[in-house]
Amino acid sequence: MYCIQVDIPNSLCEIDDELKAIYHSKDSVCIWVFGSREDRNNFVDETAGMLKAERESHFEKHYLEKVT
Repeated sequence: MYCIQVDIPNSLCEIDDELKAIYHSKDSVCIWVFGSREDRNNFVDETAGMLKAERESHFEKHYLEKVT
């Protein structure tokens, strides 16, 4: 296991883990938050193999409005 200490806001910690998708690269960690577990699972399936920028674009196009 690898553990990288960061200051994560409590508001993010309070969100159910089943509503979050986590992506990392060698220079960043991204956490996407979804309105439902089904949306999170669909996002993970739909973006398998995508690069970070592609995932960001896919989230904004298909899921951002559902969360905000």
